[in-house]
Amino acid sequence: MAEYLASIFGTEKDKVNCSFYFKIGACRHGERCSRVHNKPTFSQTILLKNLYLNPNNNSIPKPEGGFEQFSGNTYTDEEVQQHF
Repeated sequence: MAEYLASIFGTEKDKVNCSFYFKIGACRHGERCSRVHNKPTFSQTILLKNLYLNPNNNSIPKPEGGFEQFSGNTYTDEEVQQHF
């Protein structure tokens, strides 16, 4: 019995646990869903910070130290797309 329950965990045949929430992390029924939404203890998503630097969001170094936020939009949308 335990092997059968383990084999159907997270599938459509599992009538206790929500398969949509298990696969995607969200359920279209939300709180009204009749199945259990098991929240994982840690996320399976990896965050890669600063992978792409948008040329419009660059900071300019000040001579006296620190940074000055550059507020001018010097690139067109096409140039930013080409840079990407």
